[in-house]
Amino acid sequence: MEQINSILGKIDDFVWGIPLICAILAVGLLLTIRLKGLQFRKLGLGFKYAFSKDKSDNKEGDVSAFQALCTALSATIGTGNIVGVATAIAAGGPGALFWMWIAALVGTATKFAECMLAVKYRSTAEDGHIIGGPFYYIEKGMGKKWKWLAYLFATLGALVGLLGIGTFTQINGITSAIKNFFDPDTKNVAFTIFNTDYSWSTVIAGFILTAIVALVLIGGIKRISAVAEKVVPFMAVIYIAISLLVLLTHIPAIPAAFATIIESAFGLRAVSGGALGAILLAMQKGIARGIFSNEAGLGSAPIAAAAAKTDEPVHQGLISMLGTFIDTIIICTMTGLTIVIMQSKAPEAFAGLEGVQITSKAFCLGLPFPEQLSAFLLMMCLVFFAFTTILGWDYYSEKCLEYIVPHKKNMIKLYRGLYIFCIFIGPYMTVSAVWTIADIVNGLMAIPNLIALVTLSTVVTKEVNSYFERLKAKN
Repeated sequence: MEQINSILGKIDDFVWGIPLICAILAVGLLLTIRLKGLQFRKLGLGFKYAFSKDKSDNKEGDVSAFQALCTALSATIGTGNIVGVATAIAAGGPGALFWMWIAALVGTATKFAECMLAVKYRSTAEDGHIIGGPFYYIEKGMGKKWKWLAYLFATLGALVGLLGIGTFTQINGITSAIKNFFDPDTKNVAFTIFNTDYSWSTVIAGFILTAIVALVLIGGIKRISAVAEKVVPFMAVIYIAISLLVLLTHIPAIPAAFATIIESAFGLRAVSGGALGAILLAMQKGIARGIFSNEAGLGSAPIAAAAAKTDEPVHQGLISMLGTFIDTIIICTMTGLTIVIMQSKAPEAFAGLEGVQITSKAFCLGLPFPEQLSAFLLMMCLVFFAFTTILGWDYYSEKCLEYIVPHKKNMIKLYRGLYIFCIFIGPYMTVSAVWTIADIVNGLMAIPNLIALVTLSTVVTKEVNSYFERLKAKN
């Protein structure tokens, strides 16, 4: 297992090397410049659209604009917000959080562009349901000669859902949190694999979650979006509330936490001669986890956006870009600040911890509740976050597969069965291997989408200019 982890680590370092990090930031910066900072100027309009009364019943699409946003958020707000932030800080230092912010700020423009293009180039299947995403804006926007790139994206998208973000990382995060709460010392061993003991709490939680996921997935996008519309706002509000409680009860420590994050981001806390290495490590871990969390540039959210009932691609793009802001700038920041503040107060309490254990310890120390209650609240948030991510990524993956093998319903059913099977075995994957595999497929998926976004950036700017000219004329 150690040898496998070593090989995976080398592949991960290659995929998430400096070239891809620079490419993701460069595309976001390019779109930010070409759109004249639209993600800053029109953020308020995006929120207005998201929460305004839905008048889209007679428009083309499968779900409302708000449901499309919630479906996308269900996939993005997951273990990356709780476990991923902790993993990034543990590996890259507090400065990794700064690079998560940078990736999110420019990534919001990326999210707008890809979701707008998804609506513009979406297609209607023979049975009337909508299908869209990077594979269609590559094929229709860039031309048939680029169809191979569309197939590459769709193939990687199906793999990301099956082997990365959608299955292993989420169910592993859920069962680890449940096990850490109910049986932290693994006293109730169900069985042993590769010299690792697995608690009955892990086994039972895995069975229950697998069964619930299977029941929801049978209903397709409408059932997934209906669940997401109810669960996502609820879970986000609860998590933000308990995070705010930690921060409000430790207000004096917040300025120092920000200082620590900035200093670490630029290698100012590194030992002599190690500043550049510290900066690069913080950048790599921060941007990798940031993209993993908010999925800007990955090409996943456009698949949900394409299903929205709307006649205006820009309208949905403004709503969809909120996902990156909510995910990283709000939720990940609260998680990161909580961890940094608590680590500064009691560094010895975090020795030897990894993944969800770091976040759990931070909240247990920071919340003015008994430790068991604090751990339970965090566990429930993680369960909800990861559960909805599992649902959202199954939808994304099935749409990718549908593009590769259209009209093959049996293939979709087979894939769904494999997806559920991966949920079933996910609890028994090691933390290190799980996140490394997810990082690898995640990075590869971004490449064809980034190529398409650069190629179609002129289309994006023209569409935006046309929309706001028409909007101005109406007023």
